[in-house]
Amino acid sequence: MTAARSYLLAVLLLCVLGIAAARVYAQQQDIPGGLAAALLPALLIECALYLALAFPEVRDRLPLSLTALSGAAVYLLYSLPGGVFRPLSLAALAAGGFLAVYWFRWLGRSRRADLLFLAVMAAPLAARFFPHLYAPPHENLRLDILGQLFWIRAGLTAVLRTRPQAGIGFGFWPRAREWRVGALVFAAALPVIAFASPALGFARFGPPDWPWWKLSAVGAGTFCGILWVTALSEEFFFRGLLQQWLEEWTGSPRCALIGASLAFGSVHLGFRQFPNWAFVALAALMGVAYGLAFRYGGGIRAAMVAHALTVATWKTLFRG
Repeated sequence: MTAARSYLLAVLLLCVLGIAAARVYAQQQDIPGGLAAALLPALLIECALYLALAFPEVRDRLPLSLTALSGAAVYLLYSLPGGVFRPLSLAALAAGGFLAVYWFRWLGRSRRADLLFLAVMAAPLAARFFPHLYAPPHENLRLDILGQLFWIRAGLTAVLRTRPQAGIGFGFWPRAREWRVGALVFAAALPVIAFASPALGFARFGPPDWPWWKLSAVGAGTFCGILWVTALSEEFFFRGLLQQWLEEWTGSPRCALIGASLAFGSVHLGFRQFPNWAFVALAALMGVAYGLAFRYGGGIRAAMVAHALTVATWKTLFRG
């Protein structure tokens, strides 16, 4: 089966699942069916474009200009039917898309360009900028995830297409060894999570009073969502790029591991409240674990597994 056909089948499956999930969500949140149906194309198209990252033959054929403008195009599909169109949001997405996608074409490769690129990619996410761009069309419906997915796509495309970096090991589905390394690193770090989280006042162990099947379903869903979005993007930028660049520049794997972990912790400063030093400390500790998974697993996919297992455990078994 060709890559294009595999991608089309994956998109078809995505649409079927997306329509079913949207219908259930709209009913649960009392969102008018007409509004949900009008906004669904924007979400499905953005998810289909994001999914293209997993298919190199498809990803590499998309013009860079199309990727740069796709965020603005999807925003129009979202904002016009939802009645929340803002010209400044459209302009910001278009300008940001070109800035991210063409960064290395315009600035070339240098330490300064590399570090500035990481800062530019992290800033809107750390500052939670996208909720300001995507005004909610309904009190129970927030779709700023559209902007987050677009920004991740733009940044990954810039690196994969215009500044290739050896050793990243990019991919959506870990290999057997990567699953094993990620799971082992998570298991080794679990006592640290269990002790440090309540000690720092971040969260305490307290599973919800749910049936086992619901707890398992929520845990599995959280794991998949984190694996393919949050963990994939954060491990790509912090371990696949920053940790490797720091090691190249300093010649010290230890300094690179510590530096990338501290940077990883710092971007969590605004989580829930500002400043959230407890989360900074915990994220930095876990950054060390993810960095080790990256090193021993030979790429970001092992780190993604450890990262997703950590967050799924926290979301389902801890409170706070």
